[in-house]
This record gives sequence, C-alpha cells and structure tokens, in this order.
Amino acid sequence: MELIKTPIQDLYILKPRVFEDARGFFCETYNEKTFQDLGLNIRFCQDNQSKSSYGVIRGLHYQLAPHSQAKLVSVLQGRVWDVAVDLRNASPSFGQHFAVELSAENHLQLLIPKGFAHGFAVLSETALFSYKCDALYHPAAERGIMYNDPHLNIDWRIPAEAVSVSPKDSKHPLFVEAEMNF
Repeated sequence: MELIKTPIQDLYILKPRVFEDARGFFCETYNEKTFQDLGLNIRFCQDNQSKSSYGVIRGLHYQLAPHSQAKLVSVLQGRVWDVAVDLRNASPSFGQHFAVELSAENHLQLLIPKGFAHGFAVLSETALFSYKCDALYHPAAERGIMYNDPHLNIDWRIPAEAVSVSPKDSKHPLFVEAEMNF
C-alpha cells in the first residue's frame, strides 16, 4: 500500500496494490499491521456504506470531540468527489479543504483524521460509498457545515441545478457559525 501525502498535514491518500487479470481484481484495502508500518496507528470499530445517485452531496459531517472520528473512505461502485475540511484550530490549514476523486476504478482511499469535516458528491449515475470509522457514531456529538458555504468555496463538480441534498444537510450552519472543538 502506498501512502500519498496531501497538502494538508495528517490527511492522506492511500493507494492499495491491485492485482488484475482477465477474471477481475484483488486488493487489500486495510491491514492493521500495514497501517502501523506506515505510522498510522488507527483502529477501526465501525464500517458504514451508503448508496447515492448522481448529484447527491452528503456532508459536510463531523462529530465533536471526544467523539470525533477518523475515517478511511473509498468507493466500491461509481465515482465521487470526496472533500475533507480541516477544523483543527491550531492547524496552519484551518478552514482549508482538500478534494480527490475516488472511484471503483482507481481504488484510491482517503484517510481523514479526527478534526475534519467530510462530504462527497456523486459524479456517476450511482455510487456505493464505504467508510471505516475509529469511533462509534454518537448522535449528540454530530455536527455539520453547509456544503455550499462561500467561505469554503468548494467546487463539488456538480451543476447547481443537479445538486440533491438531504433536508438535514440543507440546514447546517456556515463555517463561521459552526461549533468546533478540535
């Protein structure tokens, strides 16, 4: 597995080794020892999946400390534009975001540390999205930031008229009004 640094400290792209032939492919997407060898001491305790159609934007989501979650995200079918926003007050990249296309074809994964908001936009007809979390979901700690916040200026790669957002996600506060404790 290859660890690829992003411009934001502690936010990594992971590229697994993929073995392909006429029958299909095989790749190892997570191995605790491999992660430790890469200096990533994260233990996951919850796996989630979502299926969405073109234009769906999910996010930007996070959980307040002490219930914050690190996430390892990937796409099992389709393509998404995946976005992580640094919410760590002391970070030089506080308020900045990084985005990458994750797809079933490129097998890339994004490792999002605690202290980040996360969201994605579906670029394909449908997408099956998978994420591992290092802490359990804690509803009382759940928070969000408005996906189209002008301060963040995220290009979701979806035309405005094609965007589909849940009623819950459409009510998130702007970045400057969001509760953060990282």
